[in-house]
Amino acid sequence: MNDARFEVRRYIAAPPEKIFEVLRDPRGHVSIDSSGMLQWSDGKPATGVGDEFVMHMDRESLNDYPLGKYEVTVVITRFVADELIEWTIRGVMLDPPPRHLYGYRLEREDAGTMVTSYYDWSEIDEAYRTRGAFPVIPEAALRATLGILARTVEHPGQSAG
Repeated sequence: MNDARFEVRRYIAAPPEKIFEVLRDPRGHVSIDSSGMLQWSDGKPATGVGDEFVMHMDRESLNDYPLGKYEVTVVITRFVADELIEWTIRGVMLDPPPRHLYGYRLEREDAGTMVTSYYDWSEIDEAYRTRGAFPVIPEAALRATLGILARTVEHPGQSAG
C-alpha cells in the first residue's frame, strides 16, 4: 500500500460467483454504496473490459464540494469473471479525467470468499492533486461497503430497498 491507495479485506460467507453478480451490476453498486453518493444507475451488468454504465451521483452526501447532483460514466478497466473487477470514471465535468481506480478482488475460501476492495488515486492528473480533493472517500467507506455487500449476499432480502 502507498499514500495514494486504500485496500481493505473481509471474509464473506458466500461464493465468489454470487458476490461478483452484485459487483458487475450497476444496481448492485448503488445497493452496497456506504457513502450515499451513488443514487441510481443506467446500464447493463458488465461483461468485460471496456463496458460502461452511467451512475447518477449526489456529492452533497459527502458535504465536501458543492457539486450537487451529477452523473459519471463508469468504465470497466479490468475484468476476470468471479475474480476481479476494476473501473474508473469519466464525465462532462471531469476534464481531464481524474484516472482514479476502484476495484474488488475475490479469492475463494472454504465456505466463502475473501473480498478485497481497493481505491487507488496514485495516477490522478496533477490538476486534481493541487485541489486536495483526493481521496474522494475515506478508507472507512470501503470497509462499510464491504459490510453492506456481506449483508446483501449472506442474507438476501434483509437490505432496505
